[in-house]
Amino acid sequence: MSVDVPRRIVLLRHAKADWPQVADHERPLAERGRNDAPLAGRRIAEAGLTPELTLCSTALRTRETWKLVVHELPQRPKTVYEERLYDAPVGQLIEVINETSDDITDLLVVGHNPGMHGLADALAGEADEDAKERMDRGAFPTSAFAVVTFSGSWKSVEIGCGRLTSFWAPHE
Repeated sequence: MSVDVPRRIVLLRHAKADWPQVADHERPLAERGRNDAPLAGRRIAEAGLTPELTLCSTALRTRETWKLVVHELPQRPKTVYEERLYDAPVGQLIEVINETSDDITDLLVVGHNPGMHGLADALAGEADEDAKERMDRGAFPTSAFAVVTFSGSWKSVEIGCGRLTSFWAPHE
Protein backbone atom coordinates (compact mmCIF):
# COMPACT_ATOMS: atom_id res chain seq x y z
CA MET A 1 0.00 0.00 0.00
CA SER A 2 1.28 3.44 -0.91
CA VAL A 3 2.38 5.62 1.98
CA ASP A 4 0.67 8.62 0.34
CA VAL A 5 -2.83 7.29 0.97
CA PRO A 6 -5.13 9.26 3.29
CA ARG A 7 -5.12 7.81 6.81
CA ARG A 8 -7.28 8.33 9.88
CA ILE A 9 -6.55 8.11 13.57
CA VAL A 10 -9.50 7.81 15.94
CA LEU A 11 -8.48 8.87 19.45
CA LEU A 12 -10.96 7.50 21.99
CA ARG A 13 -10.84 8.37 25.66
CA HIS A 14 -11.98 5.55 27.95
CA ALA A 15 -15.49 5.69 29.38
CA LYS A 16 -16.28 7.02 32.87
CA ALA A 17 -14.44 4.99 35.51
CA ASP A 18 -15.35 4.20 39.08
CA TRP A 19 -13.12 5.06 42.08
CA PRO A 20 -12.96 1.91 44.24
CA GLN A 21 -10.04 1.25 46.57
CA VAL A 22 -7.82 -0.33 43.90
CA ALA A 23 -4.68 0.71 42.05
CA ASP A 24 -5.38 3.29 39.32
CA HIS A 25 -4.53 0.77 36.58
CA GLU A 26 -7.28 -1.56 37.89
CA ARG A 27 -10.14 0.95 38.10
CA PRO A 28 -13.28 -0.47 36.43
CA LEU A 29 -15.95 1.41 34.52
CA ALA A 30 -18.74 3.14 36.41
CA GLU A 31 -22.35 2.54 35.40
CA ARG A 32 -22.33 5.72 33.29
CA GLY A 33 -19.23 4.43 31.51
CA ARG A 34 -20.90 1.12 30.75
CA ASN A 35 -23.79 3.08 29.21
CA ASP A 36 -21.68 5.62 27.28
CA ALA A 37 -19.11 3.27 25.71
CA PRO A 38 -21.61 1.53 23.39
CA LEU A 39 -22.88 4.98 22.32
CA ALA A 40 -19.34 5.87 21.27
CA GLY A 41 -19.10 2.60 19.34
CA ARG A 42 -22.37 3.29 17.52
CA ARG A 43 -21.24 6.82 16.67
CA ILE A 44 -17.91 5.53 15.31
CA ALA A 45 -19.82 3.04 13.13
CA GLU A 46 -22.36 5.67 11.98
CA ALA A 47 -19.49 7.98 11.00
CA GLY A 48 -18.17 5.28 8.67
CA LEU A 49 -14.95 4.89 10.62
CA THR A 50 -13.60 1.38 10.08
CA PRO A 51 -10.41 0.84 12.06
CA GLU A 52 -8.28 -2.05 10.93
CA LEU A 53 -6.18 -1.92 14.09
CA THR A 54 -6.93 -0.82 17.63
CA LEU A 55 -4.21 0.02 20.11
CA CYS A 56 -5.65 -0.11 23.62
CA SER A 57 -4.08 0.78 26.95
CA THR A 58 -3.77 -2.15 29.33
CA ALA A 59 -5.70 -0.36 32.10
CA LEU A 60 -8.92 -2.13 33.07
CA ARG A 61 -11.12 0.88 32.21
CA THR A 62 -9.72 1.12 28.68
CA ARG A 63 -10.07 -2.63 28.07
CA GLU A 64 -13.66 -2.57 29.34
CA THR A 65 -14.41 0.47 27.17
CA TRP A 66 -13.01 -1.24 24.08
CA LYS A 67 -15.01 -4.43 24.70
CA LEU A 68 -18.23 -2.37 24.77
CA VAL A 69 -17.28 -0.21 21.78
CA VAL A 70 -16.18 -3.04 19.47
CA HIS A 71 -19.54 -4.81 19.71
CA GLU A 72 -21.10 -1.82 17.94
CA LEU A 73 -18.70 -1.85 14.98
CA PRO A 74 -19.53 -3.62 11.71
CA GLN A 75 -16.22 -5.50 11.81
CA ARG A 76 -13.79 -6.32 14.59
CA PRO A 77 -10.33 -4.87 14.02
CA LYS A 78 -7.17 -6.53 15.22
CA THR A 79 -6.56 -5.36 18.81
CA VAL A 80 -3.20 -4.87 20.51
CA TYR A 81 -3.16 -4.12 24.24
CA GLU A 82 -0.24 -1.76 24.68
CA GLU A 83 1.25 -0.99 28.11
CA ARG A 84 2.99 2.13 26.82
CA LEU A 85 -0.39 3.86 26.28
CA TYR A 86 -1.16 3.91 30.01
CA ASP A 87 -0.61 7.42 31.41
CA ALA A 88 1.52 8.26 28.36
CA PRO A 89 2.62 11.76 27.40
CA VAL A 90 2.06 12.97 23.82
CA GLY A 91 5.59 12.12 22.66
CA GLN A 92 5.28 8.53 23.79
CA LEU A 93 1.85 8.19 22.16
CA ILE A 94 3.34 9.40 18.87
CA GLU A 95 6.18 6.86 19.20
CA VAL A 96 3.67 4.03 19.56
CA ILE A 97 1.65 5.26 16.56
CA ASN A 98 4.86 5.53 14.50
CA GLU A 99 5.26 1.75 14.83
CA THR A 100 1.99 1.07 12.94
CA SER A 101 2.37 -0.88 9.70
CA ASP A 102 1.70 1.10 6.53
CA ASP A 103 -0.77 -1.64 5.53
CA ILE A 104 -3.16 0.02 8.03
CA THR A 105 -5.30 2.91 6.80
CA ASP A 106 -7.51 3.52 9.85
CA LEU A 107 -6.17 3.24 13.40
CA LEU A 108 -8.12 3.54 16.65
CA VAL A 109 -6.33 4.33 19.92
CA VAL A 110 -8.10 3.82 23.27
CA GLY A 111 -6.35 5.78 25.98
CA HIS A 112 -6.49 8.29 28.79
CA ASN A 113 -6.51 12.01 29.38
CA PRO A 114 -4.65 14.26 29.27
CA GLY A 115 -2.96 12.17 26.56
CA MET A 116 -5.89 11.78 24.13
CA HIS A 117 -6.79 15.48 24.21
CA GLY A 118 -3.15 16.51 24.05
CA LEU A 119 -2.45 14.18 21.13
CA ALA A 120 -5.49 15.32 19.14
CA ASP A 121 -4.49 18.93 19.72
CA ALA A 122 -0.82 18.29 18.91
CA LEU A 123 -1.43 16.36 15.68
CA ALA A 124 -3.96 18.88 14.36
CA GLY A 125 -1.90 21.35 12.37
CA GLU A 126 -5.26 22.21 10.83
CA ALA A 127 -8.79 21.69 12.08
CA ASP A 128 -12.36 21.91 10.96
CA GLU A 129 -13.47 24.85 13.09
CA ASP A 130 -16.54 23.16 14.53
CA ALA A 131 -14.55 20.08 15.61
CA LYS A 132 -11.80 22.11 17.25
CA GLU A 133 -14.28 24.36 19.06
CA ARG A 134 -16.30 21.40 20.38
CA MET A 135 -13.17 19.51 21.48
CA ASP A 136 -11.74 22.47 23.35
CA ARG A 137 -15.06 23.49 24.90
CA GLY A 138 -15.69 20.07 26.40
CA ALA A 139 -12.08 19.33 27.40
CA PHE A 140 -12.31 15.81 25.87
CA PRO A 141 -14.67 14.09 28.34
CA THR A 142 -14.87 10.36 28.94
CA SER A 143 -16.13 8.29 25.96
CA ALA A 144 -15.31 11.16 23.58
CA PHE A 145 -13.33 10.65 20.40
CA ALA A 146 -11.50 12.83 17.90
CA VAL A 147 -10.63 11.96 14.31
CA VAL A 148 -7.38 13.21 12.80
CA THR A 149 -6.57 12.66 9.12
CA PHE A 150 -3.19 12.84 7.42
CA SER A 151 -1.36 11.53 4.36
CA GLY A 152 1.89 9.67 4.52
CA SER A 153 3.53 6.88 6.42
CA TRP A 154 2.71 6.14 10.05
CA LYS A 155 6.40 6.81 10.72
CA SER A 156 5.75 10.40 9.55
CA VAL A 157 3.14 11.10 12.24
CA GLU A 158 4.40 14.09 14.21
CA ILE A 159 3.15 17.27 15.81
CA GLY A 160 1.12 19.31 13.32
CA CYS A 161 0.95 16.60 10.63
CA GLY A 162 -2.81 16.23 10.42
CA ARG A 163 -6.24 17.77 10.31
CA LEU A 164 -8.82 17.38 13.08
CA THR A 165 -11.92 16.50 11.09
CA SER A 166 -14.38 15.50 13.78
CA PHE A 167 -15.03 15.35 17.48
CA TRP A 168 -17.84 13.62 19.35
CA ALA A 169 -18.75 13.41 23.03
CA PRO A 170 -21.73 11.55 24.52
CA HIS A 171 -23.22 14.40 26.54
CA GLU A 172 -22.79 17.37 24.19
